[in-house]
Parts: sequence; structure tokens; C-alpha cells
Amino acid sequence: MLKFVLLVNKQGQTRLSQYYEYTPVEERVVTEADIVRKCLARGEELCSFMEYKNYKIVYRRYASLYFIIGVDSSENELSLMEFIHCVVETFDRYFESVCELDIMFNLDKAHMILDEMIANGNITETNRSRVLAPVGVLDKSK
Repeated sequence: MLKFVLLVNKQGQTRLSQYYEYTPVEERVVTEADIVRKCLARGEELCSFMEYKNYKIVYRRYASLYFIIGVDSSENELSLMEFIHCVVETFDRYFESVCELDIMFNLDKAHMILDEMIANGNITETNRSRVLAPVGVLDKSK
């Protein structure tokens, strides 16, 4: 089960965070800072999985953004790497080559896309067309 999804830039600034289980804000801030610091410090030659407290962290860097997922220990790391890639491809299709500014200025759409893909910490949809259909309907209504 997914516990959280973070999108962080190379400077360590969180651009998007989505949590799927209750965590106090103070604990979130400390946990995010530790995880981001560890991910940014890791070299390219190291694998993209690590353990942090009771989480398994899977991350992947695309251009200037790190996509970080925290899960429980029973999840498969490689399937999560594939899921991160699916999220990036979905963002790319919607934003037409996604970048950090797209996420910052369309945070509601980014959250909506994630909400279509993940429900209660479980991956529910990976078909890009199905994920983007509700967002497209909202865009047409404006």
C-alpha cells in the first residue's frame, strides 16, 4: 500500500505531496525533509530504493523533479518504478512535456490526476486515457 507520493525539485523543495494515511503535520515535515535529503544525496550509480523507518522508499528522477513514493515493506519496488514512469507519462500527455512549473501552476490538476490513479493508497488505474478523461471534461467545461 502506498503511504505517500512526493514531487520534489533538485533544490529539495516539495512541489506536490499526497498522503494516504493520517500523519501529523509536524511528523510529515520532518519525514519529508529526511527522505528528500537522503534521495538528493544518493548518487546516480546507487539503486533507487531505500529503507526509511517503517517505509520502503522508491524514487526516480526526471529532469529537475524527483518522484518519490513511500510504501509499506510488502510492495514490489520494480512495479513502483513502472508506476512512477506511468505517472510521468500521464503528466507528459496532459501538460505536453511536463516540467516543474506545470506542477506548480496546475497543482489542482496534478492532484486530480494522482487521485484518478491512486485511491486510498492503492493503485487503481494506469490507463492514461481513462485517467485523463475526467480532467479533459473539466477543461472543456471552462
